[in-house]
Amino acid sequence: MQMPRAPLDTCPDAALLVAYGRGDTEAARVLTARLAPRVLGFATRMLKGDRAEAEDVTQEAMLRLWKMAPSWEQGAARVSTWLFRVTSNLCLDRLRKSGRATPLDDADEPEDDAPTVLARLETAQRHLALETALDQLSDRQRQAVILRHIEGMANPDIAQVMDISTEAVESLTARGKRALTAILAPQREELGYD
Repeated sequence: MQMPRAPLDTCPDAALLVAYGRGDTEAARVLTARLAPRVLGFATRMLKGDRAEAEDVTQEAMLRLWKMAPSWEQGAARVSTWLFRVTSNLCLDRLRKSGRATPLDDADEPEDDAPTVLARLETAQRHLALETALDQLSDRQRQAVILRHIEGMANPDIAQVMDISTEAVESLTARGKRALTAILAPQREELGYD
């Protein structure tokens, strides 16, 4: 007696590809229906709206996927990631061959969202100043401030942790914040605050 198998529509991409690699053509149909429209849309945008070229690229990318299906190793990569990489390469090749590619020198530099060395040093300096200031608070104030403003807990939850009333938490955090402000005020300019 065979165990009933899960509906193919709910199977992950990799499982469908492996099933196709073993001869299950229905798995290929489901995977094609799932991925081909996304690949076609991506290729159309990459090829600057040329739908006919995008259809050719989609067909070539899907053929490459089917050719490598028997050797696909689950967990090695996501099927969609692999397929979009192949599609991207095919599109770029076609753009280069047709002369429609943007020359590298004319392409905009990507934005670098990474903080600068100066910004990282300033952040580290601020963290150190905060840690030093927190050490000067009473144990209960430090606990309340850390739980509220660093851990992001709500006052009722802090009250349970500290076994005090919500009003007491509010009082401790307010007094702790005032104390921190007083401790850090002389370092404001040095820490980069206007």
